[in-house]
Amino acid sequence: MTSITLIAALAMSPLPQSVSIDDVWQANLRDASFTARIVQASRSELSKINKDFATSFQLLGNTAPVRLKEPFKLRIETKEGDTTFLFIVNGTTRISRAPKANISVRQNLDKSPGKRQTILDFGLLAPSLFRDLFKAEFVRMDRATGHAVFDLTYFPNLRDTSRQRIWVDRDRKFIAKREWYAQQDKRLLATFTYLAPIQDGGIWAPTRLEVRNADNKLAGVMAYEQMKLNTGLAESLFAVN
Repeated sequence: MTSITLIAALAMSPLPQSVSIDDVWQANLRDASFTARIVQASRSELSKINKDFATSFQLLGNTAPVRLKEPFKLRIETKEGDTTFLFIVNGTTRISRAPKANISVRQNLDKSPGKRQTILDFGLLAPSLFRDLFKAEFVRMDRATGHAVFDLTYFPNLRDTSRQRIWVDRDRKFIAKREWYAQQDKRLLATFTYLAPIQDGGIWAPTRLEVRNADNKLAGVMAYEQMKLNTGLAESLFAVN
């Protein structure tokens, strides 16, 4: 068999008919820590996604330490001038603090699932996402990449009809691409591409994010530097009391 014939045969070989989401999440993912660095950001192109997204993307400043812990814990620290801003999500509680400016805002996101930043935003998957937040429906196998494609929708009781479509690398079990669709008119808002994966602590994670708006214009690029996984982050980092 010639090499050309072999390639053709492989291209025509059948892909699995169906894949379950529990085949592609990383069940042993416990935590992640890294420094998020904005490589490129266009305020005008980010704003076409929506103003809140543009603001949250650029609030990171040039660099920001990020800590993630399962389930549903996030800590981000940013600095503007001599003022430090602390952003913590723990379950459905979100805390925004600027101690020097005497600012502390507490929010309950129980009925606002779209505002709950999770590991999904960073290209990672874990079982907790699918217990009481997202339902995953298998769409197809992407023949060009071999990735498993799923539609993610919120549980009906959360009353958020937005949808996300994800392409998951089946071998390394991270999200390679994610599309975000609006609630009301169901239009595409943004496409997120997760690149340059590394393995640490038995987990694969991307280290670069590229964001494109509905016009397919590159709106932002972020690098995840000094990525460390499964190091045993302390619960106290995510305290919201």
